[in-house]
Amino acid sequence: MLKVGYIGLGIMGRPCALNLLRAGFPVAVWARHPERARPVLDAGATWCDSPAKLAGEVDVLITNLSDTPDVEAVLLGEGGCVDGARPGLVCIDMSTISPFGARRIAERLASHGVDFLDCPVSGGEVGAMNGTLTVMVGGKEAALARVEPVLAAMGKTITRIGDSGAGQVAKACNQIAVGVGVAMVAEVMKLAQACGVDPVPVRQALLGGFAASRVLDVHGQRMIDDNYAPGFKAALHLKDMGIVLDCAHELGISLPQAERVAGLIQRLVDQGDGELDSAAIARFILNSEVSHGE
Repeated sequence: MLKVGYIGLGIMGRPCALNLLRAGFPVAVWARHPERARPVLDAGATWCDSPAKLAGEVDVLITNLSDTPDVEAVLLGEGGCVDGARPGLVCIDMSTISPFGARRIAERLASHGVDFLDCPVSGGEVGAMNGTLTVMVGGKEAALARVEPVLAAMGKTITRIGDSGAGQVAKACNQIAVGVGVAMVAEVMKLAQACGVDPVPVRQALLGGFAASRVLDVHGQRMIDDNYAPGFKAALHLKDMGIVLDCAHELGISLPQAERVAGLIQRLVDQGDGELDSAAIARFILNSEVSHGE
């Protein structure tokens, strides 16, 4: 059994670490906020006093943090994992970060004999709890083959997209598709209501045809219920859309639909609703006046 280290025991990381323990992997942890580690320690994990010490004791080290600077600090900063890592260590980052940042991290770690896999996920808290996450992998095939049993304890679908950074590219594409999909479903609901037609059977009909999607299924029901309890918080989706638009800017490409959705999510956060599910942008669409100039 590979010994696994875990850093980042929040909404996603905690259930992932617990699933690793249930699968029989020995798990050691470090947390910037030690109180967050308590449920995992109670379940049998061990504590390490620093990222560097943790990296020196494990075969696989997983990070699940908020943003690119957090991952860089924990892996590459002073007292970070790179200071204690032994050659042969595989670092798996399950955060959503910049593809370019993932490539930088991979290059730095490679110079120390450490493999890096960027492995962002889709599936939310429910997927993390059930061990059914979709994992998008960037990095070497050989490194993935070594740690695939570890990923399989947390995810149901594991797909290698390509070299370092490719997993994060796939996640950025996912965030565009979800955000634009929400806006599209909201416009479907708005048109139905404006025509005096009940959107409930409209949604049911569409779910049986070519327009069916998870967004229509899950978020369409949210819109009908006007219930935006968070599955994926708007503040986090806004961060991810920032990554999308930063990539587009650096590459010199235009993503107008992504820009529109990012603007709606920004509006949601600005009005103090960053803790709601990002699907709450539907309220802006459903409640807006019809503009024939749009």
